[in-house]
Amino acid sequence: MNEVTIRPLTREDRPQWDVLWQAYLTFYEQTLPQEVTDGLFERLLGEGGHFALVAERGGKLTGLVHSLPHASTWSLAPTCYLEDLFVDAGQRGTGTGRKLIEAVYEAAETLGCTNVYWHTHDHNSTARRLYDRIGLLSKFVRYDKRRWEEAR
Repeated sequence: MNEVTIRPLTREDRPQWDVLWQAYLTFYEQTLPQEVTDGLFERLLGEGGHFALVAERGGKLTGLVHSLPHASTWSLAPTCYLEDLFVDAGQRGTGTGRKLIEAVYEAAETLGCTNVYWHTHDHNSTARRLYDRIGLLSKFVRYDKRRWEEAR
C-alpha cells in the first residue's frame, strides 16, 4: 500500500477536496450553500488566515484538515484552531488522522503558535480514541448562539 503524504491544499485538488468536504458535512449532518463552500475553498488557498493540508495516498486525497491561527487574549503568542478534520472512511485506522494533526502541530509551531485546540461531537468515539492519545481533553463546555436563533 502507498504511504500517505501530507501536503498543502492546491487549486488542482478541488474536485477531490469537494468529495471529502461533502462527506465531512454529511457526517455532521450539515448542508451549506454552494457559495459558502466556494468561499471557503478560496479562503483556504489565500495568504494569511486559514490554512489547509490534505492527505494523499496513491494520487488520491484521503483526508483534509483546515486550521485557523489567531491572536489570543491569554497570550502574546498566537494560538491555532484546528477547525475541520476528516479522513475517508476506508482510510481510518491507517494513521492518516494522526499525521494530519501532527502536520497542523508543526505548521502552528512554525507560525509561532503556542497551542492547537479543536472540538468534536461527544458521540464521535472513533475520533476521540485518537484525540485522547495525542491531545488533552479540555474541561471547557462550548455554547453557540447564531444570529438568527433566539437565546432561551
